[in-house]
Amino acid sequence: MRRFIPFMIALGLVALLPLVSPSDFYINLASQAAIAALMALGLNILVGYAGLTSLGHAAFPGIAAYLVAWLSTRGGLGPGPAAVLAVAGTFLVAGLFGLLALRATGLGFVMITMALCQIVWGGAYRWTSLTGGDNGLSGVPRPFGDMLTPTTFLWLCLIVLAVAIIQIGRFAESPLGVALRGTRDQPRRMSALGYDVWRIRFVAWLVAASWGAVAGLLYAWYHQFVSPHMLAVTASAEVLLMVVAGGAGTLAGPLLGAALVVLLKNLASIWIDRWVMLLGATFVFIVLIMPDGLAPGLMHLRERFRKRMASPTIAPPLAGQERIDG
Repeated sequence: MRRFIPFMIALGLVALLPLVSPSDFYINLASQAAIAALMALGLNILVGYAGLTSLGHAAFPGIAAYLVAWLSTRGGLGPGPAAVLAVAGTFLVAGLFGLLALRATGLGFVMITMALCQIVWGGAYRWTSLTGGDNGLSGVPRPFGDMLTPTTFLWLCLIVLAVAIIQIGRFAESPLGVALRGTRDQPRRMSALGYDVWRIRFVAWLVAASWGAVAGLLYAWYHQFVSPHMLAVTASAEVLLMVVAGGAGTLAGPLLGAALVVLLKNLASIWIDRWVMLLGATFVFIVLIMPDGLAPGLMHLRERFRKRMASPTIAPPLAGQERIDG
């Protein structure tokens, strides 16, 4: 559990943001970053630990968001029961999608996941009577009613994020997580050793989808509105960018990548009209300077600095002096 202490300290510091924030804008910005980090952590299970690059991860938060929105606005259910049914429904859909997507690897897996996400997006966009079409579903009620202020909603997001960090971290350290990384590095050898490679990947797929569904609930409660925009391929690509830029296969990487993307989108766009170019240039710089991502790159810089400080420095001899040995 010691490895989680720095994460809990960081989340605790973010929880104190309302005490120093001049307005609710920065509190809401922190909530958005926490939700994005939750999505990125889920996708990181596939990209970082399983070696499966998905361009359809936005389908899971999108399905959960639509389900909780429809059940609570048109189905007559409260936020709690609607949330449970939304996660369960997303889990079942993810199981069906996994049966299709995990039949392939590499580029085939990328294309299948993107196609599945496009199918969900098309349904949300065209099935107007159910989803509201391009107008989406609005008026999604939040749990706890008026008690869920921007500050308390941020605390809710941070609590869920803390649980996700601990669960995913323990999953990565478990025998199943070690086997999952084995299927990433040597799938044929793992199969020869008797491991069911497909089943291990399927479990990882379901875990990633489950956390994506939880992120979708928070997204729907935060915006109190759901539209097909969150199901677009660009949304999946954005989450993938968070994972890759932060450092795939690490716990800190998705958190750093999500914070970077959310801050650039919301702050840089205030001052710069062409902020998308700045976002692209930032990620090009990261790839060139830190090819493994921000988290591994910063760790490498810290190790280099530590070695440099620990190595003894020998002063060169003064001019005209001879070194006499013995």
